[in-house]
Amino acid sequence: MERIFYVLFNNHENGLKLNSKLKEKGLSSMISPTPRSLSKCCGISLIVDENELDEVRKVVEENDIEIITIESIQKDVNPNRDRYC
Repeated sequence: MERIFYVLFNNHENGLKLNSKLKEKGLSSMISPTPRSLSKCCGISLIVDENELDEVRKVVEENDIEIITIESIQKDVNPNRDRYC
């Protein structure tokens, strides 16, 4: 089954900053509610492409953006229920 990769943050400012930096580099990211199965911290996370994980980590490091971790869960999206920006 397909997995979805989430970048988790302590605060939304770091999430928004990383989203902006990833877009500048042409990398894909999507702001999403943080799945409670992964964390009960900040309410937002970023969904990133599995194939771009090394580049995402590089952007985090280069821009000194504080993240908690990058986690994955099995994709279990009901297209009739879940809608994301």
